[in-house]
Amino acid sequence: MKRTLYTEDHEAFRAVVRTFLEKEVLPHYAQWEKDGIVSREAWLAAGRQGLLGLAVEEEYGGGGNPDFRYASVLAEEFTRAAAPGLAIGLHNDIIGPYLTKLATDEQKRRWLPGFCSGEIVTAIAMTEPGAGSDLQGIRTTAEDHGDHWVLNGSKTFISNGILADLVIVVAKTTPEGGAHGLSLLVVERGMAGFERGRNLDKIGQKSQDTAELFFEDVRVPKENLLGELDGAFVHLMTNLAQERLAIAVAGIAGAEHLLELTTRYVKEREAFGRPLARLQHVRFEIAEMATECAVTRTFVDRCIAEHADPTGLGLDPVNASMAKWWATELQKRVADRCLQLHGGYGYMSEFPVARAFTDGRIQTIYGGTTEIMKEIIGRSLLG
Repeated sequence: MKRTLYTEDHEAFRAVVRTFLEKEVLPHYAQWEKDGIVSREAWLAAGRQGLLGLAVEEEYGGGGNPDFRYASVLAEEFTRAAAPGLAIGLHNDIIGPYLTKLATDEQKRRWLPGFCSGEIVTAIAMTEPGAGSDLQGIRTTAEDHGDHWVLNGSKTFISNGILADLVIVVAKTTPEGGAHGLSLLVVERGMAGFERGRNLDKIGQKSQDTAELFFEDVRVPKENLLGELDGAFVHLMTNLAQERLAIAVAGIAGAEHLLELTTRYVKEREAFGRPLARLQHVRFEIAEMATECAVTRTFVDRCIAEHADPTGLGLDPVNASMAKWWATELQKRVADRCLQLHGGYGYMSEFPVARAFTDGRIQTIYGGTTEIMKEIIGRSLLG
């Protein structure tokens, strides 16, 4: 079915993104995978190309365009290029809204120009060794010392953890407040007591630096409180719908790309003297995946349109959870089935289907696991 989501302007932007990937990302990607981290120059190149801070006001160097469809185009093209290591989506779609919606004018002047130029790489630190989706389990504390906070604790699985110059840390500021006693504090590179642990060894997305972070008596100025004191829970919940939609966009784009690759492969690969595509089982596999992708694409595109509608309230959190759950689980199933259809070649890391299998496996975990998505949906229906 013909997609009607994008205009000519969106497709022109898509061409810009593809050119950027061809020139600035793909020639270096194999080296980044070996290094376990992307280069700083890639972030600066993205800033020069105008790919960072799409929704940030122009006065701070951003694109000044809050239309989420541009972010969706970015996610689709980076997914199809199999280049998740340069985590522009995390920077723009997940962390960006915290800075544009919660930061004071003074904070915006300090942080947003570098955010848009690529000089400031960002991360958000929520997950702890003993606390993932359960915010009440967070143990990192921030004590009020008059003109500053004293931050103590640790975080893990933090994307951009090694490169990040600015980290939004979820910390307990009112111990007896539970999930409603948490605040967002911005920790900057070079603050005394802020240390990074190892660059974690993952099964996929090798070039995307993911780290442990440690905070020992870090003095965080009161001016680095982001949003309301003890307001982190509400702030986090407000932004989760966009985060989950962004993951869903990558999920369906990944599934569609794998289907394209595998369709070409089974037409060319022969077994028993004829192309694999002539075997009924293979045709049924392709037919099933194509149908599932088409149905999922329709729903995700509707979610994107609703979230991008300037006259509406944005995407409902329950629908965002549905999109995230369904699209990422589909991506996982399609990756497994496409790898199987590639046979032994599918198990070789130089084949795109093998990399997609390992790179995409995190999709059903981060941003809220599939199980959490089902809990959110079920709770909305059953109370």
